[in-house]
Amino acid sequence: MTRQAIITRTVDVLAQLPENMALQVSDFATFLMKQYEEQQLSEGIRQITATGEPFDFLATEEDLYTEADLKEKYNG
Repeated sequence: MTRQAIITRTVDVLAQLPENMALQVSDFATFLMKQYEEQQLSEGIRQITATGEPFDFLATEEDLYTEADLKEKYNG
């Protein structure tokens, strides 16, 4: 079944439902859309962090402290 056929069938069914049930379908569709948007956003963030190398600057950062700066050493 094509996407357009699914949309047409759904609209036909919605037209036959009472208002309160149509509202439930609308609320569920909104929920699904928000879930899809969050999934897309998470995937985009995952791709950026995987390929964007966001922490590369740490490799060139100079060390601010050394072991000589420690007051107490932990031998855990």
